[in-house]
Amino acid sequence: MRRVENRIQMVGDQQTHIIPAEQRELDRLARLCGFADTDAFGDALLARFRCVERHYGALFEKIPLPPSSVPGLVFGDEADPETRAALEDLGFENPRAAIEAIKAWQAGRYPATRSAKARERLIEFLPHLLEAFSRTAQPDLALSTFDKVMANMPAGLPLFSLLAANPSLLRLVADIMGTAPRLAKIIGRRPRLLDAVLDPGFFGDTPTKAQLKEVVGGALALATHYEDALDRARIVGREQSFLIGVRVISGTISAGQAGEAYAALADTLIQALSDRVSDELTAQHGHLPNGMAAVLAMGKLGGEEMTAASDLDLITVYDYAGQDAKSDGERSLPGPQYYTRFTQRLIAALSAQTSEGALYEVDMRLRPSGSQGPVATKLSGFIDYQERSAWIWEHLALTRARVVSGPEAMREAIETSIRSVLTRPRDRTAVAGEVHEMRRKIAAEKGTEDIWDLKQVRGGIVDLEFIAQYLQLVNAAERPDVLDQNTEAGLTKLAEAGILDRADAELLIPAARLYQSLTQILRLCLEQGFDANDAPQALRELLARSADMPDFATLEATLKETLSGVHNAFNRLVA
Repeated sequence: MRRVENRIQMVGDQQTHIIPAEQRELDRLARLCGFADTDAFGDALLARFRCVERHYGALFEKIPLPPSSVPGLVFGDEADPETRAALEDLGFENPRAAIEAIKAWQAGRYPATRSAKARERLIEFLPHLLEAFSRTAQPDLALSTFDKVMANMPAGLPLFSLLAANPSLLRLVADIMGTAPRLAKIIGRRPRLLDAVLDPGFFGDTPTKAQLKEVVGGALALATHYEDALDRARIVGREQSFLIGVRVISGTISAGQAGEAYAALADTLIQALSDRVSDELTAQHGHLPNGMAAVLAMGKLGGEEMTAASDLDLITVYDYAGQDAKSDGERSLPGPQYYTRFTQRLIAALSAQTSEGALYEVDMRLRPSGSQGPVATKLSGFIDYQERSAWIWEHLALTRARVVSGPEAMREAIETSIRSVLTRPRDRTAVAGEVHEMRRKIAAEKGTEDIWDLKQVRGGIVDLEFIAQYLQLVNAAERPDVLDQNTEAGLTKLAEAGILDRADAELLIPAARLYQSLTQILRLCLEQGFDANDAPQALRELLARSADMPDFATLEATLKETLSGVHNAFNRLVA
């Protein structure tokens, strides 16, 4: 197989593992591998595949399981009373529901347990599975979630063999089932994502930007056409996002690191898909003289504070030579229409539903003139708007702007113009009045008393971000070094510059860290809002751990105190 791989890569001089489908190329490969014809090559390769498949199956069938403390359990038509008692001893509060679920597995009602071999492996492995669930905070929830995952798993996946051979993976899966229903659903839809968790390097550092670029680029390089590239982008994006989430659940990375990792993944996908969209546009409409486009990230992506559920706030800025330039293709387009088409296709490439789903929701409302303006803005128009027409709230938002794709010259021009706007002298009173009015409108429309609505509750994320953005905006003329797209980093720079005193810094910087930690966990684990009274105990414990608190009660008390402190700081500092 390695020799065949080498020959495939020699022919095209590219990193690929795909045997060509076209007959002439296939015959060429067969002869390059030393075979007389395609049939001989195919027979030899299939024989190798079958041999490896036999060994793989035999390997997992023969791995001895360590002893389990769970007694032998009977799940027939009439479950043994001792089985119910044993389940209760393991911590299951509803043993009847557990028994019904297990009976469904044993009866082969789900594709994953229809084969006799899968059911045999299940019976052998079941005590270990129940033992793993019993160690979670809510065994009933873990088992019922696993049952839903089982219902969606395809036939032929050696799940029980996989888990039996990897005790650490079993514990991790049990934790996910009992803590993160959102992640569990993803496993149910894409169970082969678990393969990536088995990589020995998985629990090390998250991939670097260069490594992500290689992974995403490698996936898209295999695409045979544009729609295939969109599907492959969704597959690799979903896999990498899942792996970031599992690292958060397992405690391998912090919430802050997760925000950076999610943002790095989004950056990489935007860059790769921008290139694909540009290639498609060029093929259909030709080139524009000196034409170039850049994508500007705002909000959570700009600040590298993304979560598993974040959308993308984007602005597209373009430029080209000449006033009335048109593209040079057969279906020529004038410059503004050309880049409008580019932006529309990029939005679709990121957000459209394909056979593999969507990547992200995309929000373009932060562009100049908002939802009423053009979807793409020429560089000169962007600079003029920011210098002459933009509202205060748009300049506050601009403190989080970050160029994520585009030629270096374009990046430098945009970054220079943004810095020029942000470092102009400001009327502190006027800016403070605007911020208070914006906060009043937000509270009137979305205000809440729920402390777990971390974004909208008074003293929450909105207040904290307004404090950081306001202080940066009114002080950047004299201290440009306080500018930073990230909220926590911006507050840290304000403290280092002496603009935040020690007491405020000791309140606001930990608050930013706390809100980010809690938001990461909640967005990762839940699809709906968080209700502390109904939340799984395992999730409550995970939230406490993520915030370095001894228990959930301490976390809740600390959160209330922090919210009150940040609210008071907002009223005092934005003045």
